[in-house]
Amino acid sequence: MTITGDKAEPKGVLWTPEHRVTTIGLLLMVTLIAFESMGVATAMPTMVADLDGLALYAWPFTTFLVASVVATVLSGRLGDRKGPAPALLAGTALFAVGLLVAGLAHDMPLLLLGRALQGFGSGLLLVSVSLLIALTFSDRERPVIYAANAAAWVLPAVIGPSIAGVVTVSVGWRWVFLGLIPLTAVGVGLLVVVTRKLPRHVPGESARRAGVVPAVVAALGVAALTWAAQHPSLAALAYGGAGLVALAYALRKLLPAGTLTSRPGLPTVIASRGLIAGAYAGMEAYLPLTMTEVHGYSPALAGLPLTVTALGWSAGSMLQGRMLDWSREASLRTGFALVAAGLAIFVFVPLPSFPAWMAFVASAVGGSGMGIAMPAISVLLLRYSPEAERGFNTSALQLGDWVGSALTIGLGGVLLASLASAKEPTVAILVLSVLLTGIALLGVRLTGRWPSAMSVA
Repeated sequence: MTITGDKAEPKGVLWTPEHRVTTIGLLLMVTLIAFESMGVATAMPTMVADLDGLALYAWPFTTFLVASVVATVLSGRLGDRKGPAPALLAGTALFAVGLLVAGLAHDMPLLLLGRALQGFGSGLLLVSVSLLIALTFSDRERPVIYAANAAAWVLPAVIGPSIAGVVTVSVGWRWVFLGLIPLTAVGVGLLVVVTRKLPRHVPGESARRAGVVPAVVAALGVAALTWAAQHPSLAALAYGGAGLVALAYALRKLLPAGTLTSRPGLPTVIASRGLIAGAYAGMEAYLPLTMTEVHGYSPALAGLPLTVTALGWSAGSMLQGRMLDWSREASLRTGFALVAAGLAIFVFVPLPSFPAWMAFVASAVGGSGMGIAMPAISVLLLRYSPEAERGFNTSALQLGDWVGSALTIGLGGVLLASLASAKEPTVAILVLSVLLTGIALLGVRLTGRWPSAMSVA
């Protein structure tokens, strides 16, 4: 494999004069999105009860997801045509408006509108942030900023739910949204400074364009699968199947050719994101249920292994950020192997005869694997993508993440409904964890195949 590019050792990558403002702006926005995500999940029972919306409990999450999928695809299209600046600024502004609308909502329709705006803004940001990193940091520097992004999730993961709980009880759930607006305004100001320094974008003639219709179809397909997973029944099986068919149609338009067969190169990179995200999301979704119903943990303690995941994720990401000469292909395969090992340990957690502490070991091992693999995927995506198609490919990568997660979480819901129950989930979680381990092992195998030569962007 021949790799060309900047071999100079980057020193003080994040805080050099040319990177300092970009780093602060990016990390601030990542941290805000993380706090919002953790906080909303904690405050959701209170807010929907206050708005008489218990019958629509899952809809604030589903609305956010649908809007995010559409925005991700459109952000990729806009990024290839105009560069990252328009989507970056629009995404931040829409996210802030969504916080305001949700925080002032007096009924469920307004809350759902606020969540849709937040989801659309978040979707725009996810792609534009990756494009900004591609323009600002060299191939050799990118593992460092991705490590910093992972670290920015740790504090919200550890203290976010507790802070949201205190805020909800002391001053009201509305401030879970409204309290983030001032910091979002600071983030907008920093990103305005950053975008003014970007070179004028010249779209390439070969740039691919993702269509609006496939984006909407993909969003509805993901929403159907997510809703089916949250409400398992025969009817859910029907519309979940319809959502799967819709996704199959949309993915033909929204993913690079060869992704579904993991053709070596860029298709393998994008397929890897779907496989590893799906495998780990499937475990995370049903881990708290396993801890409460199998091992008798209280709801407050059942999520502790997820905190261990966040810590392991950050540690793995920091490790890969320090090993600048590590082959990203090799680190991706290593990450898959660690995730497979973590999932293999988790296989025993649903069994009452095995100790609950194995869930913490599984989370630590699997989380470190995710921290190593995810930055490698992002680096390889930019490395394999022609500059004119980075937006299209980045949106495809994020779409693969959501689709993979929706499929495995949906599979868990089907298994729970058909083989077990929420009160006695052992058989269903056992079967699911075996299948998830197999997915991770498939990722190990697929990431051993790469083209014989490549160039660094």
